[in-house]
Amino acid sequence: MNRDRLFAAAPLLAATLWGGMYVVSKWGFRAIPPLTLAFLRVALGGGVLYLAVRATTPTRSFSDREWGRFGALAVWLTAALTTQFVGTELTNASQGSLLTVLTPIFMIALGVAVLGERLTRRRTAGVALASVGTLVVIAGQYDLQALAGGGLSGVGLLLVSAFCFAAFSVFAKPLVRRYSALETATYATVLSVPLFGALVPLELWMRPDAFDSVPVTLPIVGAVLYLAVLSTAVAWFCWYKGLEYADASAVAVFFFAQPVVGILLGALFLDERVGFGLVGGGALLTAGVFLVHRE
Repeated sequence: MNRDRLFAAAPLLAATLWGGMYVVSKWGFRAIPPLTLAFLRVALGGGVLYLAVRATTPTRSFSDREWGRFGALAVWLTAALTTQFVGTELTNASQGSLLTVLTPIFMIALGVAVLGERLTRRRTAGVALASVGTLVVIAGQYDLQALAGGGLSGVGLLLVSAFCFAAFSVFAKPLVRRYSALETATYATVLSVPLFGALVPLELWMRPDAFDSVPVTLPIVGAVLYLAVLSTAVAWFCWYKGLEYADASAVAVFFFAQPVVGILLGALFLDERVGFGLVGGGALLTAGVFLVHRE
């Protein structure tokens, strides 16, 4: 039972690594055009995952239907990251952080609608507490008046991204349970590589000037490696690992920790201020996660 609870909490590590992307972005990875960066992320991350599968799991023969399911996850993943990276460029920090909260909400809704999961009163209360806690943290950290400052197109893209990542999570559950988190994350990521690769020439055609001055510096190389190895290979494995042992709604609640971790790491490594709501909001978030996983 303790082992199951430990693995069910693996998505917390994933959310922590995704929160770290905020600090990494400040160190320079935005110098790379967004779709090209997404391609580098999944290509390198997929390679790491594939090596891990070959080293640790037996060779399997998947049916055409199962390959189709892996391919569908790859499409959801491509749509999620593409809209996230482009949408982030078109919005401000306030909007991006607020829209992050929608991913677990979409996950919970899809878990109920697609997987037939049941929301108990305790779990509903825990999700509500975590939602309110995250909103309190964001409200204390960012200027809420800036919510109207970003472009509507960017907001729309981030909404699409939140839904697509939720679908990438929920629709993977049958494959995760039948095979493993590692295999599902690997084949979904590897199949997405050519999809992302097809977008790079399009970006080159639309933004040729963006490729004229991409400095190959240590911070940028480190940022790409962080995105590929930690926030892709490790994080997606941990995220799917949670789905092996818990419902989608229980896994989703960990996603609320992502902006909180980003704020904490920003204060630790970038000397940024910490908003007044971090302590109170963080306490509500922790209580919400505890309620869900206590069940």
